[in-house]
Formats: sequence, C-alpha cells, structure tokens
Amino acid sequence: MKKELLFAFSAFFLMSLHAIAGAFTGQQEKPVPKIIETYEEDVTGSGEKTTIILKGIPFDNESSYLKTIWADVQLSKNSTTRIDYDPGYDPKIEFIDLNHDGVKDLLESSATGGSGGFHSYRLITLKDGKEKVIPMPPSLQIQGQFEDRYQASIYIPETNQRYKVDLSERKEDYDRLGIYKNGTLNEPYELMISPTSYFKPVKIKGKPGYGLVGYQQVSGAYHADGIGIAESYWYYENGKWQLLHVKWIPYNKQK
Repeated sequence: MKKELLFAFSAFFLMSLHAIAGAFTGQQEKPVPKIIETYEEDVTGSGEKTTIILKGIPFDNESSYLKTIWADVQLSKNSTTRIDYDPGYDPKIEFIDLNHDGVKDLLESSATGGSGGFHSYRLITLKDGKEKVIPMPPSLQIQGQFEDRYQASIYIPETNQRYKVDLSERKEDYDRLGIYKNGTLNEPYELMISPTSYFKPVKIKGKPGYGLVGYQQVSGAYHADGIGIAESYWYYENGKWQLLHVKWIPYNKQK
C-alpha cells in the first residue's frame, strides 16, 4: 500500500512539475512577427510599382498592441530598406503625394490607445529611392481658460482667432468640482489643450493636390469634458507646412 501511495505521489509531483514547466515555457514564448498588409505602389517615381510589406510584433501572442512596427520596402531587385514606426494599434499606410513632387509619399499612422483617440504619424518620401522624413504639421498653440459666469475664452494665436463659450449647462458639475462658487471662479483655471490627435488627407480648395487637416481637442475640467475641436488645415509648400486656416467647432455643434 505504501509503495502504491509513494508511486501515486511521485507521479503527481512529476506531472505538476511538467505542467509548471509548460506554463512557464508558454509565458516565455517570443511573440511571432506578423504581416499586417502588403501594398503595391510606385513610391520612387520610376513608373514601376514597389512592394511595401507592413509588419509588426505584438506585445505578446494574445495582444493586439504592436510593440514594434515597420515596413520592408523592395526599392529594386537588389535594394531594400526598412522604415521603422512608433508602436501602437491598427497601423496602416496611406499613399498620397503630400509634398507635391509628383510621387506618392507614405503616410503611416497607428492608434496609441486610451480614451483620447490619439494617433502617431510618420510621413516618408522615397522619391528616386532616397528616404527622407517630412515632419508632420505642429499642434496649434491654443490658449484657453475658464471665466466667471460659467464662460470660457479660447485664443488661437496662429490666426488671432478668439472665441467665447457658454458652459452654463455644466454648472452643477463645475460647482461640485469646486471650480466655481455662485458663478465665480474660485481661482484661475486653464482649459485642457490636447495636442493634435488625428490627421486626415484632404483636398485643399484653391490648391493643387492634397493637404492635411488636423483635429485638436479643447476640454474643460477633464479630457472627456469636451468644449470643442480646432480643425487646422495645412498645405506643404516651399519645403514646409503652411497653415491655411483654422475652423473652431464648439462641442454642441459637433456631429
């Protein structure tokens, strides 16, 4: 009987060790690189399509977050290049001539995650097989603050635009947070100005080709307390981004 119990316990012990080792090994397995998308585009101006393979390595084999993102570009039969991008979710490449040199550029984007809807971007030109980074347009230096009587003022210095926003419908929330007392500010309180979270290629009226529109949120007491969006319209000209105009869309007018 003792021998049978000893055998049973020994077998159980060995099986437990095997299970633990297996679990540990599984945890240590390296995430597998994967192909996200394969594109065929003329990005050099040669008239021939180039193969661009967008790849990524997830944080782990169960994650949709890609800790490494890059594109392998077959410039010619004997020439390849690798373009590295920032980590994130759902990367993609759009092919569009944004610097207006007659050759499509590579605009890569990926979501950074979180509630702000932020994306990272990288704009590359490969004209004549030479890689060159084109910086993205900057965020607007928007200024904003709460004012008495549940109002807010917003100033966009790049275009000298000024706006007043009525926030009286949020009175209870702001009183509860201690921002106001009987409609008077308890202390100076600035609005939350987010950097540009998203860019979109658009046709620019009166200009040949495409530009970019950037979306920048202005919030009140916290990020989800959206007050409005500043849409900035940009066009690449003479080697740099030119700000054409800014459209302010209040919270209650957004679609």
